[in-house]
Amino acid sequence: MGLRENAAAAAGRQLDDQHDRPADADSPPLPDPMADYEPGDDDPEMVPVHLAWLRVRREIRAIGKDSEYDDHRNTRYNYRAADTVVQYFGPVTLKHGVNVIPVRTDTSYSTKNTKSGSTMRECSVTVTWHIMGPTGDVIEAQTAGEALDTSDKATTKAQTVALRNLLLNGGLIPTGERDPDADRIERGVEAPARTPESYRDEILERGTSPGRLQQISYELANLRMLGRKVQNEVGEPETLDDLGRRIYAERTGGGDA
Repeated sequence: MGLRENAAAAAGRQLDDQHDRPADADSPPLPDPMADYEPGDDDPEMVPVHLAWLRVRREIRAIGKDSEYDDHRNTRYNYRAADTVVQYFGPVTLKHGVNVIPVRTDTSYSTKNTKSGSTMRECSVTVTWHIMGPTGDVIEAQTAGEALDTSDKATTKAQTVALRNLLLNGGLIPTGERDPDADRIERGVEAPARTPESYRDEILERGTSPGRLQQISYELANLRMLGRKVQNEVGEPETLDDLGRRIYAERTGGGDA
């Protein structure tokens, strides 16, 4: 006899085996949320989530790198876009009644310097996902994502990478990529933070374009360095903001940075 049976016996009651409640209780049993469900022609079969996810995996084939990146300089490569992965999974998960929901996102941020000297914001995320089946049961999973951006899109980009990783890794989708153990990369020294003088030198350099001057202004604003004074080209103190605006105007015929 279990705990509920002992408690019922002590109270002089009997339990109804069918509903696991006191047989003499006046209140009706709790309704079954699926009792009145009538499948429609387009509704998924009511199966456990692990089976529904298996059916999704069976229909997804290898996803190739169909998108191309080209900066029209020295970098060109094909990549597997997150939108492409979602386009593969979206209709199939809908067909089998599977929902993919982010339930928690842990983030961390840092500032990185690129080879050209510009400053970018790096975001790293760990996202906890619920893969929910047609009957409401859940598989929980976690994936990570990283992204760099000069504006305010680093978090969104990192979350998008985490979703792509979930669908590819959780779906065990063949990617045809080179094995990670096939490469060995020596970790270098992280680039030091830029000084006001380094920005001054880049602003004054004749080869610095007006577009780059505008980007420098944005970087200095993020770093709160617009008001920092440096010695300009004639040895006089001048803020980086004033210096940048003056040089920009000289190179654009009087336009504002």
